Amino acid sequence: MTDLDERIAQFENMAQADPDNDMAHFSLGGAYLQAGRAAEAARSLLRCLDLNPDMSKAYELAGSALIDAGWTDQAVETLEKGYLVAAGKGDRLPQQAIAKLLEGIGRPLPEVTADVEAKAQALAASGSFVCRRTGRPGTKLESPPFRGPVGGWIQENISAETWREWIGQGTKVINELRLDFSREEDQAVYDQHMHEFLGIDAALLDALRAETASS
Repeated sequence: MTDLDERIAQFENMAQADPDNDMAHFSLGGAYLQAGRAAEAARSLLRCLDLNPDMSKAYELAGSALIDAGWTDQAVETLEKGYLVAAGKGDRLPQQAIAKLLEGIGRPLPEVTADVEAKAQALAASGSFVCRRTGRPGTKLESPPFRGPVGGWIQENISAETWREWIGQGTKVINELRLDFSREEDQAVYDQHMHEFLGIDAALLDALRAETASS
């Protein structure tokens, strides 16, 4: 069994144990997508969106999975909705990624109305902390949870509530996979689970590492 297979099994267990946990379905969908299991990824990510329709990144990944599965009409519907959700929150990176997916299948971008733009501006002006992972208002972490660029990114983008939820899920990962942090490979497995749970994809991870290398 590969590391990816193990992660899929772990996330399947999490989703089955707590069917209303949007982040478990998000993580499972992301892992399925990595494995090239597009139809299963789409179903998991759409379930995530049923539970939490404010998660911009889930629209992006669900749209990608639906395209890969050949379900273009549903992909367009999902991506168009996600584009407007992301625009309304000022969530620019998922919005740009969704735009590329729509353009890639020859579809125009939906019009962002004045009401949607006003919503994004009001949210920015309010100073409210919105968790990038869930799209929900939350409490900002007082300090990075650990040193390094990823820890800094987590403080700036992940709410304390989401981080506490990861701690609970991470404990399950440690126990179920019998991870030993004195072994580098086990630490890497834990980090991979954490990155997937928090929505830190390979492109973002590379960008964070590049910023550190250039500083």
